[in-house]
Amino acid sequence: MAALGRVDLVFVHNPEHHGHGLDRAALHRRVREAFTALEELAHTRRIRGYGVATWSGLTSGTFSVPELLALARQAAGSAEHHFTGLQMPVSLIMDAPITEALNGGGPLVQAKDAGLITFGSAPLHGGELLDAMTPELVNLIRPGLSAAAAALLTAGSCPGLDVVLTSASTREHWDDAANALAAPLTAQDLRKLSDELACE
Repeated sequence: MAALGRVDLVFVHNPEHHGHGLDRAALHRRVREAFTALEELAHTRRIRGYGVATWSGLTSGTFSVPELLALARQAAGSAEHHFTGLQMPVSLIMDAPITEALNGGGPLVQAKDAGLITFGSAPLHGGELLDAMTPELVNLIRPGLSAAAAALLTAGSCPGLDVVLTSASTREHWDDAANALAAPLTAQDLRKLSDELACE
């Protein structure tokens, strides 16, 4: 059997959900242990890098980007670690990352400044967001888009975000999303949208 090539990126998935009953320091030790195992895989060329995919860890105060980077350095024993990616939800429902990034801060900006690849998950919030995408809201974002494309465009325009994670059931849906994301909203338009929604 032929050996598989190296995996590009492995995520430690929602470590905050697996730390129930642990204090913050104990959870950080468990994350560092996971990072240590992943560093070993990187050194044996099984993976190129690793990251953290979190739902609430960064917003609940369970950990921060600087703390994750410090844990990666500890796991590697030097500044030459393989912690390369960060994933968190970014959407019109979970919009704190957008607001923070527009103001020049928050975890996405911290991650980008550290050279990490940033991923936005749940841009449609599991499909729930589509029910809230009224024609008026879609037109405010960009006239002529479908509800899904307008929601994806908003998430994909977030400063500091490299990748929007989504799926499509048809090629038409995929093209719709790709075409919308090809022309992101400007920071000014995104701020105007954010301000408008905050007033409602």
